[in-house]
Amino acid sequence: MIRLYELFVGTDATQVEINPLGETGDGQVFCFDAKVNFDDNAQFRQKDIFAMEDQSQTDPRELAASKHSLNYIGMDGNIGCLVNGAGLAMATMDIIQLHGGTPANFLDVGGGVNERQVFEAFHILSRDSQVRAIFVNIFGGIVNCATIANGVTKACRDIQLKIPLVVRLQGNNVDEAKAILQNSGLNIELAETMDDAAEKVVKGAGV
Repeated sequence: MIRLYELFVGTDATQVEINPLGETGDGQVFCFDAKVNFDDNAQFRQKDIFAMEDQSQTDPRELAASKHSLNYIGMDGNIGCLVNGAGLAMATMDIIQLHGGTPANFLDVGGGVNERQVFEAFHILSRDSQVRAIFVNIFGGIVNCATIANGVTKACRDIQLKIPLVVRLQGNNVDEAKAILQNSGLNIELAETMDDAAEKVVKGAGV
């Protein structure tokens, strides 16, 4: 047990599981299978371990997101989601489903997001052929809403976005952010509440 603990701590593991563990008739103990997971935030400390990762088994969109410090999980729906914070992301997916839609992904840009990350996040969403509308849902507690707005407008121009885009912003610098979106000349639909935004994006996706 002490050596297992040392392994857990020394490798920045989040899980060390031995299952099954067997004992022979003469008292010897064998590990027949094991599962070990590692903290992604410790990659800088555990370079040898992370170098063994088989990236061919990982969704290319997740790999692209991780390169820009974005949290992405692909799903089966047709509404792309760009959100800050895991809790808000879950609530966003729930309200989309409440209105009859299905989320295409979980994409959390985090609290310290910059314009470049927003730009790259949009590129990831736009490469997904099943996405028929995009919902940007941001609560600016830490993040500056204007940063999101600038990233969104630059990305829309760069990829020449053709599908409906609904944006709901609340919090830090929200008035400037809304002005950026409204004056962009782009086809961006603003919403004041999550309920309103979800209804609009589900309609935009043709559900």
